[in-house]
Amino acid sequence: MRTARSRDRYRRPQNSMIALFTAGCATLAVTSCSGASDTPKASPTPSAAHPTKSADPTETAKKDAVATYQAYWKEVAKLYADRSGKSAHLKKYAASAALKNVESDAKQAHDHNRIHIGKVAVGNPTVTDLDVKSKTPRATLSSCLDISQWKVVDAKTKKPLSLPSDRLTKYVIKSEVERWPGGWRVIRDEPQGKRC
Repeated sequence: MRTARSRDRYRRPQNSMIALFTAGCATLAVTSCSGASDTPKASPTPSAAHPTKSADPTETAKKDAVATYQAYWKEVAKLYADRSGKSAHLKKYAASAALKNVESDAKQAHDHNRIHIGKVAVGNPTVTDLDVKSKTPRATLSSCLDISQWKVVDAKTKKPLSLPSDRLTKYVIKSEVERWPGGWRVIRDEPQGKRC
């Protein structure tokens, strides 16, 4: 039987996924002629008429890391809610210790006939450190996890299980996300044991 501390560690929240949008540029060639002149009027070049600003790679990396982190929690929630584990695609967003720990913890819960249902939230995920110049770019994030609405229930009856009343339901969590060839991946996720 898991301790209150281990249950809290396994109870991970999810936040709605941030959609990733990429801005595109459309080039419209405009030509005009003057009937009163043999010389056509010059059309402004797209770059001169509509100057574009290239995206800041640091800001882009931050947004991508946060988006991956939130997508990760969405998949974590799916995994804990489904005993078969078939509905989750966690490997798209997690690797290393984070992936191993979540899969192991979810399996342990399922083996004890438990699933997690309800709402879970990742509050204010913030990049506190970022290194985009290293061989493997890495970001450190800090968030406030709210698991107060994420219920542990019996997988068959769906009846809520009794949990310690003094357990933390909103706490600070520190995470590391790396950019791999296939995209950003959450590699470490560590509750800090303090309220937020």
